[in-house]
Amino acid sequence: MSVQHRRPVFLNLSQIRLPLPGIASIMHRISGVAMVLAIPFLALLLHYSLAGEDTFSSLLMLFHTSLAVKAALFLAFWALLYHLFAGVRFLLIDVEIGVNKRAARLSSIVVIAMAPLSALVLTGAVL
Repeated sequence: MSVQHRRPVFLNLSQIRLPLPGIASIMHRISGVAMVLAIPFLALLLHYSLAGEDTFSSLLMLFHTSLAVKAALFLAFWALLYHLFAGVRFLLIDVEIGVNKRAARLSSIVVIAMAPLSALVLTGAVL
């Protein structure tokens, strides 16, 4: 039997165990899509914040009182920081730094851990 005949006909994606660098790569793409989707909302927020002192004050009050707005701000910071950290990681890999298996796994862990921690710090500092 040739190699081609032994390949699975049905590929069950829930059974595939993706390595951590692969998960970091997929999350990098997801964070990029999240940032693109957030552009209209962030532009609208910028527009309203520049409309006048009253609207700026009401937006500021909304940021301080609404848990949903705080969560959205956290997600926006997470997407931005994750994409930044993972982008730097990929640039280093492109210049042959951190290419081996151990270094790639370690840098994936650092990126995955630092993005939400940094987003929490920034969300706390902003609010």
